[in-house]
Amino acid sequence: MATTDIAPVGALEPKTKLSGKVIKTTLAGAIVDIGRELPGVIHISQLQKEPVNKVEDVVKEGQTVDVWIRRIKKDRIELTMIEPLGLEWREIQPDMIVKGKVVRLESYGAFVDIGAERPGLVHVSELTRGYVKTPSEVVKEGDEVEAKVLEVDRRKRQIRLSMKALIPEIVEEEKPQKEEHKEPRGKRKGKKQEEEVEAEAQVAVEPEMTAMQIAWLEAQERSKVHQKREKAKQRKASASQEHEEIFNRTLEKRLPTGG
Repeated sequence: MATTDIAPVGALEPKTKLSGKVIKTTLAGAIVDIGRELPGVIHISQLQKEPVNKVEDVVKEGQTVDVWIRRIKKDRIELTMIEPLGLEWREIQPDMIVKGKVVRLESYGAFVDIGAERPGLVHVSELTRGYVKTPSEVVKEGDEVEAKVLEVDRRKRQIRLSMKALIPEIVEEEKPQKEEHKEPRGKRKGKKQEEEVEAEAQVAVEPEMTAMQIAWLEAQERSKVHQKREKAKQRKASASQEHEEIFNRTLEKRLPTGG
Protein backbone atom coordinates (compact mmCIF):
# COMPACT_ATOMS: atom_id res chain seq x y z
CA MET A 1 0.00 0.00 0.00
CA ALA A 2 1.20 3.52 -0.73
CA THR A 3 0.17 4.78 2.68
CA THR A 4 -1.21 3.38 5.90
CA ASP A 5 -3.52 6.36 6.44
CA ILE A 6 -6.97 5.89 4.92
CA ALA A 7 -8.53 9.27 4.00
CA PRO A 8 -12.30 9.63 3.52
CA VAL A 9 -13.61 9.65 -0.01
CA GLY A 10 -15.89 12.60 0.68
CA ALA A 11 -12.89 14.95 0.74
CA LEU A 12 -12.14 14.27 -2.91
CA GLU A 13 -13.42 16.27 -5.85
CA PRO A 14 -13.15 15.79 -9.62
CA LYS A 15 -9.84 16.99 -11.11
CA THR A 16 -8.06 16.57 -7.78
CA LYS A 17 -4.48 15.50 -8.41
CA LEU A 18 -3.15 12.54 -6.39
CA SER A 19 -0.17 10.19 -6.34
CA GLY A 20 -0.58 6.41 -6.02
CA LYS A 21 0.96 2.99 -6.63
CA VAL A 22 -0.17 0.55 -9.28
CA ILE A 23 -1.15 -2.64 -7.43
CA LYS A 24 -2.58 -4.59 -10.34
CA THR A 25 -2.87 -4.46 -14.14
CA THR A 26 -5.58 -6.04 -16.25
CA LEU A 27 -6.59 -6.11 -19.92
CA ALA A 28 -8.99 -3.24 -19.29
CA GLY A 29 -6.72 -1.03 -17.19
CA ALA A 30 -4.98 -0.75 -13.83
CA ILE A 31 -5.89 -0.59 -10.14
CA VAL A 32 -4.10 2.10 -8.14
CA ASP A 33 -3.82 2.52 -4.37
CA ILE A 34 -4.40 6.24 -3.66
CA GLY A 35 -4.78 5.85 0.12
CA ARG A 36 -8.58 5.91 0.13
CA GLU A 37 -11.13 3.36 1.34
CA LEU A 38 -12.24 2.76 -2.24
CA PRO A 39 -9.86 1.46 -4.92
CA GLY A 40 -8.75 3.70 -7.72
CA VAL A 41 -9.30 2.41 -11.25
CA ILE A 42 -7.70 3.68 -14.48
CA HIS A 43 -9.33 2.58 -17.71
CA ILE A 44 -6.96 1.76 -20.56
CA SER A 45 -8.28 4.77 -22.53
CA GLN A 46 -7.19 7.06 -19.67
CA LEU A 47 -3.56 5.94 -19.47
CA GLN A 48 -2.39 8.46 -22.08
CA LYS A 49 -3.77 10.62 -24.92
CA GLU A 50 -2.42 8.29 -27.61
CA PRO A 51 -4.10 4.89 -28.19
CA VAL A 52 -2.81 2.06 -25.96
CA ASN A 53 -2.69 -1.58 -27.14
CA LYS A 54 -1.42 -3.09 -23.90
CA VAL A 55 -1.63 -1.71 -20.36
CA GLU A 56 1.87 -2.97 -19.47
CA ASP A 57 3.28 -0.77 -22.26
CA VAL A 58 2.42 2.26 -20.12
CA VAL A 59 2.34 1.18 -16.46
CA LYS A 60 3.57 -1.79 -14.42
CA GLU A 61 2.72 -3.16 -10.98
CA GLY A 62 4.53 -1.33 -8.16
CA GLN A 63 4.99 1.83 -10.27
CA THR A 64 4.13 5.17 -8.66
CA VAL A 65 2.01 7.37 -10.94
CA ASP A 66 0.30 10.78 -10.88
CA VAL A 67 -3.44 10.59 -11.39
CA TRP A 68 -6.50 12.85 -11.37
CA ILE A 69 -9.98 12.04 -10.16
CA ARG A 70 -12.62 11.76 -12.88
CA ARG A 71 -15.67 10.43 -11.03
CA ILE A 72 -16.46 8.93 -7.64
CA LYS A 73 -18.83 5.96 -7.60
CA LYS A 74 -20.12 3.76 -4.81
CA ASP A 75 -17.61 0.95 -5.34
CA ARG A 76 -14.63 2.73 -6.92
CA ILE A 77 -12.92 5.97 -7.78
CA GLU A 78 -12.37 6.45 -11.48
CA LEU A 79 -8.96 7.97 -12.27
CA THR A 80 -7.07 9.31 -15.28
CA MET A 81 -3.41 9.80 -16.04
CA ILE A 82 -4.33 12.41 -18.68
CA GLU A 83 -4.22 15.82 -17.07
CA PRO A 84 -7.78 17.17 -17.21
CA LEU A 85 -8.67 20.49 -18.71
CA GLY A 86 -8.91 23.40 -16.36
CA LEU A 87 -12.25 24.22 -17.94
CA GLU A 88 -14.60 21.74 -19.58
CA TRP A 89 -16.95 23.00 -22.28
CA ARG A 90 -19.93 22.62 -19.96
CA GLU A 91 -18.16 24.78 -17.38
CA ILE A 92 -17.48 27.73 -19.67
CA GLN A 93 -20.29 30.27 -19.47
CA PRO A 94 -20.73 33.79 -20.88
CA ASP A 95 -19.75 36.63 -18.51
CA MET A 96 -17.42 34.45 -16.43
CA ILE A 97 -13.93 35.83 -15.74
CA VAL A 98 -11.00 33.64 -16.78
CA LYS A 99 -7.20 33.83 -16.60
CA GLY A 100 -4.79 32.51 -19.16
CA LYS A 101 -1.61 32.89 -21.17
CA VAL A 102 -1.27 34.46 -24.60
CA VAL A 103 -0.09 31.61 -26.85
CA ARG A 104 -0.44 33.09 -30.35
CA LEU A 105 -0.85 36.45 -32.05
CA GLU A 106 -2.60 37.03 -35.35
CA SER A 107 -3.43 40.21 -37.23
CA TYR A 108 -7.06 39.92 -36.10
CA GLY A 109 -6.47 39.14 -32.42
CA ALA A 110 -4.72 37.14 -29.68
CA PHE A 111 -5.30 33.52 -28.68
CA VAL A 112 -5.31 32.88 -24.94
CA ASP A 113 -4.95 29.48 -23.28
CA ILE A 114 -7.48 29.45 -20.45
CA GLY A 115 -7.20 25.75 -19.70
CA ALA A 116 -9.95 24.70 -22.08
CA GLU A 117 -9.73 22.25 -24.98
CA ARG A 118 -8.92 25.15 -27.27
CA PRO A 119 -7.59 28.66 -26.60
CA GLY A 120 -10.03 31.54 -26.60
CA LEU A 121 -9.78 34.42 -29.08
CA VAL A 122 -9.55 38.04 -28.00
CA HIS A 123 -10.39 40.01 -31.13
CA VAL A 124 -8.23 43.07 -31.78
CA SER A 125 -11.26 45.27 -31.05
CA GLU A 126 -11.64 43.61 -27.61
CA LEU A 127 -8.04 43.99 -26.41
CA THR A 128 -8.39 47.44 -24.88
CA ARG A 129 -10.35 50.65 -25.16
CA GLY A 130 -9.44 52.89 -28.06
CA TYR A 131 -8.08 52.10 -31.50
CA VAL A 132 -5.62 49.19 -31.80
CA LYS A 133 -3.85 48.57 -35.12
CA THR A 134 -2.21 45.25 -34.23
CA PRO A 135 -2.49 42.98 -31.14
CA SER A 136 1.25 43.34 -30.49
CA GLU A 137 0.60 46.92 -29.42
CA VAL A 138 -1.19 45.57 -26.34
CA VAL A 139 0.06 42.03 -25.60
CA LYS A 140 2.83 39.61 -26.53
CA GLU A 141 3.16 35.84 -26.42
CA GLY A 142 3.63 34.53 -22.90
CA ASP A 143 1.70 37.35 -21.21
CA GLU A 144 -0.63 36.33 -18.39
CA VAL A 145 -3.96 38.07 -18.93
CA GLU A 146 -7.45 38.19 -17.52
CA ALA A 147 -10.52 38.27 -19.73
CA LYS A 148 -14.29 37.99 -19.78
CA VAL A 149 -16.09 35.29 -21.74
CA LEU A 150 -18.32 36.85 -24.39
CA GLU A 151 -19.56 33.79 -26.24
CA VAL A 152 -19.11 30.01 -26.28
CA ASP A 153 -19.87 27.93 -29.37
CA ARG A 154 -19.56 24.28 -28.30
CA ARG A 155 -20.43 22.97 -31.77
CA LYS A 156 -17.65 24.94 -33.45
CA ARG A 157 -15.37 24.66 -30.40
CA GLN A 158 -14.91 28.45 -30.28
CA ILE A 159 -14.53 30.78 -27.31
CA ARG A 160 -14.72 34.55 -27.69
CA LEU A 161 -13.06 36.63 -24.98
CA SER A 162 -12.74 40.30 -24.12
CA MET A 163 -10.02 42.06 -22.15
CA LYS A 164 -11.62 45.43 -22.83
CA ALA A 165 -14.74 44.43 -20.88
CA LEU A 166 -12.68 44.39 -17.67
CA ILE A 167 -11.25 47.89 -18.19
CA PRO A 168 -13.36 50.60 -16.49
CA GLU A 169 -14.69 53.13 -18.92
CA ILE A 170 -13.33 56.61 -18.27
CA VAL A 171 -16.08 59.18 -18.36
CA GLU A 172 -14.75 62.63 -19.17
CA GLU A 173 -16.38 65.54 -17.39
CA GLU A 174 -18.22 67.72 -19.80
CA LYS A 175 -16.97 71.28 -19.85
CA PRO A 176 -19.69 73.91 -19.42
CA GLN A 177 -20.41 75.50 -22.71
CA LYS A 178 -20.22 79.25 -23.06
CA GLU A 179 -23.68 80.68 -22.84
CA GLU A 180 -24.77 82.36 -26.00
CA HIS A 181 -26.95 85.43 -26.00
CA LYS A 182 -30.34 84.20 -27.05
CA GLU A 183 -33.13 86.43 -28.21
CA PRO A 184 -36.66 85.62 -27.17
CA ARG A 185 -38.41 83.13 -29.39
CA GLY A 186 -40.14 84.85 -32.24
CA LYS A 187 -37.60 87.72 -32.41
CA ARG A 188 -34.64 85.75 -33.71
CA LYS A 189 -34.21 85.98 -37.45
CA GLY A 190 -31.57 84.62 -39.73
CA LYS A 191 -29.50 87.00 -41.81
CA LYS A 192 -31.30 86.00 -44.99
CA GLN A 193 -34.68 86.49 -43.38
CA GLU A 194 -33.69 89.95 -42.11
CA GLU A 195 -32.54 90.98 -45.61
CA GLU A 196 -35.83 89.82 -47.10
CA VAL A 197 -37.83 91.77 -44.53
CA GLU A 198 -35.75 94.90 -45.14
CA ALA A 199 -36.17 94.60 -48.90
CA GLU A 200 -39.91 94.20 -48.51
CA ALA A 201 -40.01 97.30 -46.31
CA GLN A 202 -38.28 99.35 -49.02
CA VAL A 203 -40.81 98.45 -51.66
CA ALA A 204 -43.59 101.07 -51.90
CA VAL A 205 -46.99 99.47 -51.79
CA GLU A 206 -49.50 101.26 -54.04
CA PRO A 207 -52.94 101.63 -52.49
CA GLU A 208 -55.82 100.08 -54.37
CA MET A 209 -57.92 102.60 -56.45
CA THR A 210 -61.62 103.05 -55.96
CA ALA A 211 -64.22 102.69 -58.74
CA MET A 212 -64.65 106.50 -58.89
CA GLN A 213 -60.93 107.00 -59.39
CA ILE A 214 -60.84 104.43 -62.14
CA ALA A 215 -63.81 106.05 -63.93
CA TRP A 216 -62.20 109.50 -63.64
CA LEU A 217 -58.94 108.21 -65.14
CA GLU A 218 -60.84 106.58 -68.01
CA ALA A 219 -62.70 109.88 -68.67
CA GLN A 220 -59.37 111.71 -68.76
CA GLU A 221 -58.01 109.20 -71.26
CA ARG A 222 -61.12 109.60 -73.46
CA SER A 223 -60.81 113.39 -73.27
CA LYS A 224 -57.18 113.23 -74.37
CA VAL A 225 -58.08 111.00 -77.30
CA HIS A 226 -60.92 113.36 -78.32
CA GLN A 227 -58.62 116.37 -78.13
CA LYS A 228 -56.05 114.61 -80.28
CA ARG A 229 -58.72 113.80 -82.88
CA GLU A 230 -60.01 117.42 -82.92
CA LYS A 231 -56.50 118.76 -83.37
CA ALA A 232 -55.94 116.32 -86.21
CA LYS A 233 -59.19 117.44 -87.89
CA GLN A 234 -58.20 121.06 -87.47
CA ARG A 235 -54.76 120.44 -88.97
CA LYS A 236 -56.38 118.58 -91.84
CA ALA A 237 -58.95 121.32 -92.46
CA SER A 238 -56.29 123.99 -92.31
CA ALA A 239 -54.18 122.08 -94.80
CA SER A 240 -57.15 121.65 -97.13
CA GLN A 241 -57.99 125.36 -96.96
CA GLU A 242 -54.36 126.27 -97.63
CA HIS A 243 -54.30 123.97 -100.63
CA GLU A 244 -57.54 125.45 -101.94
CA GLU A 245 -56.19 128.99 -101.63
CA ILE A 246 -53.02 128.00 -103.47
CA PHE A 247 -55.11 126.37 -106.19
CA ASN A 248 -57.34 129.48 -106.58
CA ARG A 249 -54.36 131.78 -106.81
CA THR A 250 -52.87 129.60 -109.48
CA LEU A 251 -56.09 129.74 -111.53
CA GLU A 252 -56.32 133.48 -111.26
CA LYS A 253 -52.89 133.88 -112.73
CA ARG A 254 -53.65 131.62 -115.68
CA LEU A 255 -57.17 132.84 -116.63
CA PRO A 256 -57.41 136.06 -118.83
CA THR A 257 -59.13 138.95 -117.16
CA GLY A 258 -61.75 140.98 -118.96
CA GLY A 259 -61.06 144.60 -120.01
